[in-house]
Amino acid sequence: MNLKCLLCGIVVMACVGNVKAINDKSERVKASISLKVPGNEAKQYPLTFQKSKSDNTSYLLEASEKMPLTIFQTMEEKDDKLQMTVCITALEDVYFNYSQQVSTGFRHDDCQFYMPGFWYRRNLRSPKEAPSFHTSDSWLVREDRLSSPLTGIYSEKAKRFVTVNRLDKFESDALTTHREGEVILSGKTSLGFTGFENRDGIATLSFGFPYREAPKSYIRKLTLAPQVEAFQFLKGGETVVLNWVVFEDAAEDFSDFIRHTWEYCYDTYAPKPVDTPYSIEEMKSTLSSFFVNSLVSIPELTYTSGVGLRTNDCKSNGEAEIGFVGRVLLNAFNAWEYGWESNRAELKENSSKIFYSYLKNGFTPAGFFKEFVNLDRKFEEPVHSIRRQSEGIYAMLHFLAYEKEQGRRHPEWEQRMKKMLDMFMQLQNEDGSFPRKFRDDFSIVDKSGGSTPSATLPLVMGYKYFKDKRYLTSAKRTADYLERELISKSDYFSSTLDANCEDKEASLYAATATYYLALITKGEEHKHYADLTKKAAYFALSWYYLWDVPFAPGQMLGDIGLKTRGWGNVSVENNHIDVFIFEFASVLQWLSKEYKEPRFADFAEVISTSMRQLLPHEGHMCGIAKIGYYPEVVQHTNWDYGRNGKGYYNDIFAPGWTVASLWELFTPGRAEKILMK
Repeated sequence: MNLKCLLCGIVVMACVGNVKAINDKSERVKASISLKVPGNEAKQYPLTFQKSKSDNTSYLLEASEKMPLTIFQTMEEKDDKLQMTVCITALEDVYFNYSQQVSTGFRHDDCQFYMPGFWYRRNLRSPKEAPSFHTSDSWLVREDRLSSPLTGIYSEKAKRFVTVNRLDKFESDALTTHREGEVILSGKTSLGFTGFENRDGIATLSFGFPYREAPKSYIRKLTLAPQVEAFQFLKGGETVVLNWVVFEDAAEDFSDFIRHTWEYCYDTYAPKPVDTPYSIEEMKSTLSSFFVNSLVSIPELTYTSGVGLRTNDCKSNGEAEIGFVGRVLLNAFNAWEYGWESNRAELKENSSKIFYSYLKNGFTPAGFFKEFVNLDRKFEEPVHSIRRQSEGIYAMLHFLAYEKEQGRRHPEWEQRMKKMLDMFMQLQNEDGSFPRKFRDDFSIVDKSGGSTPSATLPLVMGYKYFKDKRYLTSAKRTADYLERELISKSDYFSSTLDANCEDKEASLYAATATYYLALITKGEEHKHYADLTKKAAYFALSWYYLWDVPFAPGQMLGDIGLKTRGWGNVSVENNHIDVFIFEFASVLQWLSKEYKEPRFADFAEVISTSMRQLLPHEGHMCGIAKIGYYPEVVQHTNWDYGRNGKGYYNDIFAPGWTVASLWELFTPGRAEKILMK
């Protein structure tokens, strides 16, 4: 079924109401409106479409009984898209929720589903406690959960997709006193809902205004809650206008569908750089306060305290973490390099203490990093992760390469890193993957290969630094696994360590890993890795917001003017935005040149400017107690990580990784400087 057929089918259904679609599967379009009288259950009115006598694109939507409002809808084919505009006018004061469905004509069982930054395929990598097909094959969600207010359905059998996206101005949100059931908004919102439903075996796009969530709402990590339906007040004589676009096209596979849809969303919402007053030098100068104020130096270890802090005091604690959310060694290198560049002796001295301390006390008996310790509780994590270990080696190889460039060598660190890389090759599986988690005796705790790309980076860097081809061979084997199991299957999962699901970081790491291999190879091999980088990058990009979600008055993030464009959602389990970017902006800049695709470089600039907004400094602390301690869990939708909810942060955060991520964002091209010499 091509676009023209779909659009004609929709218009025909709108005209004649009860006529069945091709093969008598279902009606193409349905609509209804629910009206609520406070203190009473809402009443739903199914609507029929009556064609205007004067205009072939206009319809009056009528119920079988009189309603205190009128609804007009236009459906106009333009540029191979169907523009749908709904005008609801109240004849008297009323509380309403409008919904509409468009059938794709695809068998539901033949389809994969997509809601950017929240839903990929069927979310079957996610547990049943999070939104997934484990709980239901039909889901409606509020638009601010999504990096673009869009739902897409892809038919693997037909190799076609249909999407619906909202085009209105997103200017306001409103509070409610309840989170579930029928709720009346305290004011006006711009947020509607979108999603997909299985209607008699046919995949159907469902959308409307204001928001609904069904069959469950998702209010905090691994906590599904009862469904919610919001009702907005419309004063007698007042009109609300709503706009959606339905679009159909062909795609070779799910990955191609994601590419098409991201480009369409990017062109539609056209995100621009955010006008922030902070230059890169000002960002680094302020963030460097974290390097100074977070330093903990005790006999057992010297480190930057950046894990498990409270936003209201940012007081250092005994938790030290090599990678993931701590990034102790990467922060030490960043401070070291910046100390030399800015002639700040304190930064150089602090970093020297950290490097010396970890060299003497930071390794396990087998020679792995002590990747997480809590010195307050005398606890050392007995289970290692390929991600944290990789990030530790990555940081130290950057340090060693920088020092070598300055004519300085550190043979003890070189021996430690070479030994760790050799141990990595012992851990690598025959299929090229690495286990996600393991113990000091090499026994496997979690064999999942989703974290494999994190190991590619230090292996490529190790090859370049030590001139040992074994490391490059090992890195290429990881890429074979990534191509076979993640990239070709569009299945990016389990990179983040505090969740086990579809996540942004798996695709971001996959893109970065193949980018490293593209930098170190030539000819057809280079092109192959570059193509893989591009394919994975679209999935990583799909997690980043292309629009600015609205906040209600009184929600701090809205009150200080946060623009969400350029910020990335985290994972299916963890539905908040953050500044996780690290080298991905450099990947985008490189891809932009490699493929002459300006969208990549332009969006990298959106990311760079937008992520400067919440810089805590005097007079602009952004809800954080200390200067330079950049916030982490930015709660942009009706969800919380444990405390506070939309418009605020969780009360516990980890500035160790946020500072490290932003520092790499503002230090572009590091890998290219090392690998392309």
